[in-house]
Amino acid sequence: MTRLWNDPADFADEMIEGFVAANARSVRRVPGGVVRSTVVPEGQVVVVVGGGSGHYPAFGGLVGQGLAHGAAMGNLFASPSTQQVYAVAKAADRGAGVFFSYGNYAGDVLNFDAAQERLRAEGIPAQTVTVTDDIFSAAPAEKHKRRGIAGDLTVFRAAAAAAEAGYDLDEVTRVAALANERTRSFGVAFTGCTLPGAPAPLFTVPEGRMAIGLGIHGEPGVDETGIPTADELAALLVGRLLAEVPEGVAVAGARVVPILNGLGSLKYEEMFVVYRRIAELLTEAGAVIVDPHVGEYCTSFDMAGTSLTLFWLDEELERLWDTPVDAPAYRRGSVVAAAQAEAAEITAAEDLIVPGDAASQSLAQHVREALRVVVRTIDDNVDKLGRIDSIAGDGDHGIGMQRGSHAALAAGTAAVEAGAGAQTALQRAADAWADRAGGTSGALWGVILNAVASHLGDVGSPDAAALAAGVADGVRGVQTYGKAEVGDKTMVDALVPFTTTLTSALDDGSRLVDAWTSAAAAATRAAQASADLLPRMGRARTHGEHAIGTPDPGAFSFAVITTALGDLLADASTSSATQGAVSATPDNR
Repeated sequence: MTRLWNDPADFADEMIEGFVAANARSVRRVPGGVVRSTVVPEGQVVVVVGGGSGHYPAFGGLVGQGLAHGAAMGNLFASPSTQQVYAVAKAADRGAGVFFSYGNYAGDVLNFDAAQERLRAEGIPAQTVTVTDDIFSAAPAEKHKRRGIAGDLTVFRAAAAAAEAGYDLDEVTRVAALANERTRSFGVAFTGCTLPGAPAPLFTVPEGRMAIGLGIHGEPGVDETGIPTADELAALLVGRLLAEVPEGVAVAGARVVPILNGLGSLKYEEMFVVYRRIAELLTEAGAVIVDPHVGEYCTSFDMAGTSLTLFWLDEELERLWDTPVDAPAYRRGSVVAAAQAEAAEITAAEDLIVPGDAASQSLAQHVREALRVVVRTIDDNVDKLGRIDSIAGDGDHGIGMQRGSHAALAAGTAAVEAGAGAQTALQRAADAWADRAGGTSGALWGVILNAVASHLGDVGSPDAAALAAGVADGVRGVQTYGKAEVGDKTMVDALVPFTTTLTSALDDGSRLVDAWTSAAAAATRAAQASADLLPRMGRARTHGEHAIGTPDPGAFSFAVITTALGDLLADASTSSATQGAVSATPDNR
């Protein structure tokens, strides 16, 4: 369990501050994460990695000479936001383009891809290779769907070494893709991990049992067995990985880097006992061991477990692997220290708010009250959301929603106090939610709220049909952005019934409060029904049948939020002043 924190919601930020203070010779803080504090030559491709916090030394600990140029660091087990990724990339860029690499998780893909498109729109070349090394998370025929675990290290090192050697962006990307294709990993765990402030681990393993095929975000394994001896575990790990070597690799005579990775609380001495047998088994199979690694390279907070990665070298990859590295948590060879770079002063762009008219400012007050209701609702349900997500996701949904909603309220309140109209107030809230929450839910709530905001305007008061149109646009945006459909066991399962019911009821002449209440009830039923679905998208996909019986956390949180907002509308409908602010139509439609 974790024991030391101040406010759990501030843990990731305070951790990053301490990490930078302890490693100023290698890294400096920038909005969204860290970049190298040493001089990087102009014209060098920069490698930007990242993901959620809770995996140290990934990702910030791998920033330094010979390795990554920057790391976008999200909240615990939540992907960094689009803005965080973009800000780190801009701070690291040296004019030759940005190469992104990260584990293949839904939130990371959404946010890194959005940041990549933003860079490209500004004329900065950017390319990506997602890490897909975990053999247990998808079949070989669908290995592009696999998640990234400790194999991140091999891809990051190969790409960074290529950049240091002067490769251009296309060649860095080629090398990283080759390294990913030649990397396979497989992990086990004996206990789950506990996030700061949480009363219990994200999952538990029965006494005397071992979870097989786990991820690095608190996801439980997809299978279970009795705890083996150290030698039996070595045989299990090696056997599974040798059963799926990369295409074109013949084990006999092949050169391989084995990486035995501790997931957080397994003792090094225990791993050495296991590695002893791993080395014997690889040698017996005819493989030639190169530069073996035993230690912590990608953890899952305090999880007791281990994973084995096999990186099958070719001549080019081995040459690049020999590149010296000097990062806070990873050193290899002898690096000629680069000079410390002068940190560029980062100034906030002037961000003036153009006041809305009186009617829109009045509506903005109700936007702020709605955000207050959302915050109270999330605060009341944060533990439940985390518990649901620990079964049907990765356990971070509660804290992510909490951070996002609180940031949205703060930003929306500031905008209202500056005289903003409803559109600007909600847009500020949407952007703050997406940036602060990170992860899939942060990105998608940003899409929803921005879509609604665009139909509110900063002049006049929209009618109920405009609000419904904004919700419909938000749902379409989520489906376009996240690629999920109804039945995939995602937030979409509640979104679609909500918007369909809302629009239909308003078209039939219902008052907004009645239409909204009916829509929230439809979303609630759909969220409850999602418990029976097999996940086909997102991190829960790898849970398979283990997720059946638990509703999707995104659908559940959407349902409780819309229900609470329906209660707010019902209360507001008793006030004629509020009715006038919400709608220009006499019947509040």
